[in-house]
Amino acid sequence: MNGPFVPKLVYFEPQALDYPLGRELKEKFEQMGIEIRYTTSHNQVRDLPGENDFQKYRMAKSTLVVGVRKTLKFDTSKPSAEYAIPFATGCMGHCHYCYLQTTMGSKPYVRTYVNVEEILEAADRYIAERAPEITRFEAACTSDIVGLDHLTHTLKRAIEHFGKTELGRLRFVTKFHHVDHLLDAEHNGHTRFRFSINADYVIKNFEPGTSPLAERIKAAGKVARAGYPLGFIVAPIYLYDGWEEGYRHMFERLDAELPMDARADVTFEFIQHRFTKPAKKVILKNYPKTKLELDESARRVKWGKYGIHKYIYQKDQEEELKQRLEEYMREFFPHAKYEYFT
Repeated sequence: MNGPFVPKLVYFEPQALDYPLGRELKEKFEQMGIEIRYTTSHNQVRDLPGENDFQKYRMAKSTLVVGVRKTLKFDTSKPSAEYAIPFATGCMGHCHYCYLQTTMGSKPYVRTYVNVEEILEAADRYIAERAPEITRFEAACTSDIVGLDHLTHTLKRAIEHFGKTELGRLRFVTKFHHVDHLLDAEHNGHTRFRFSINADYVIKNFEPGTSPLAERIKAAGKVARAGYPLGFIVAPIYLYDGWEEGYRHMFERLDAELPMDARADVTFEFIQHRFTKPAKKVILKNYPKTKLELDESARRVKWGKYGIHKYIYQKDQEEELKQRLEEYMREFFPHAKYEYFT
């Protein structure tokens, strides 16, 4: 997928049209000739077109629900930020390994919230509570916000809002390259723009519906030249035949693209591939032909905070991945900040 996301079907919740953005989106989708339906609540979105679960799942991923965010209490978002800021939920990408598969469960459609000013006011209250500390907000916990923003410009609004605050910082991560409309936003260095990158093998086999690595890297170059603090999440780090060469090649291409003056403040986050038993079940249902390696007996168990265990790589494999990726990072980006490996 190289063109930006265009929904095949759009639902509006009743209160969405009380907000300027809701009305603007309705007009936009009418002009685009997209089918519009109305629903009392996103929970009532049923009967999506499709003859079987497989088709219905794909249709849901192409469905957008425009609504109002009722809960203005933000979740915490460690280790990357103090809070998750909720502008959207769900994702148009088809990453086989994605944890949203289990958290979104039977509702994989994309939702966007139109009460943007109320959400930003809630963020301001959180900032005031923690003053004089800096408060960081993560905008991509439950969605890929960049993949949607060419339609809503919510993210652009948020970038400019945090650009004006003294103690608020915004961050998000994306697998999409549709960043042009964000390049002239007045960010004042208060938004860290992160890209999720991976070896070509992983993107080609397990991340359909997202931008190819070359496009992401090119977009990262544009973002760097627009003066944004930049970051990269290498995730999920995945063992396959030739992984050392694949990840090295990824760093080489990044090195070729990024301007020198953008490198003093680049961050890297490394996350190895993991899965849970419930996730495995959902993945095999949604992507029955996946090549994703999901053999529990080849992994070790790591207990999560909710008593759910994840399957991660064996200790020696983990050590090798960690060492090798850290080595590449130091070689190509000696001044980058190494945030964590998990």
